Amino acid sequence: MEYVKTLLDKIGLGAERLEMFLLSSSEGARFARIATEMTERIRELGPNPLRAKA
Repeated sequence: MEYVKTLLDKIGLGAERLEMFLLSSSEGARFARIATEMTERIRELGPNPLRAKA
């Protein structure tokens, strides 16, 4: 995971756009909270920076 985050930083995408969570099927409320937090994080980071360069 850390290696992939390093690669994302090197190509200009940003490591903070990637996260991994281990959840069981009984953790629906936790899944919803994580999905909301990640959505907010991505919105704060803005659009894909690689798409703007193309």
